[in-house]
Amino acid sequence: MKNIEPKLIELFKTGYCTPQIAQIAKKLKEPSTTIHYNIKRLEKEGKIKAYSAVFDYKKINEGHCTYILVNLIQEKYGDPEEVAKMIAKDSKVESVDICTGDYELLIKLRSKDIDDYYQWVKQAIKIIKIIANLIFFILLHC
Repeated sequence: MKNIEPKLIELFKTGYCTPQIAQIAKKLKEPSTTIHYNIKRLEKEGKIKAYSAVFDYKKINEGHCTYILVNLIQEKYGDPEEVAKMIAKDSKVESVDICTGDYELLIKLRSKDIDDYYQWVKQAIKIIKIIANLIFFILLHC
């Protein structure tokens, strides 16, 4: 049988997880049409933004987790949304949040190991010229 696991993982990361309506209907003792209608309404109203899988990151070679606090250069300080969107395009970036206080952004980065993380940092520093300062927090267990 063909191994498509990496392709599935990437799809699941980008929201290709859907609720199992038959199981929900059975659990709630409601018709599946009622469940489907209500889920679609929740999606339309924006109450459900996405569906996602919960991974054991070590088993998919992304067990190294780092949080990065970011200060932007003065020219980009007023537009953190643009910078966050650009950074979020990186496949190793799990999330980018805009925050207040001493830093403008909080990045959650997933990598295979410390070597993979180090390669990302070297590449990111070369590419991203809009960052004034970075603080890294490597999680020991996540």
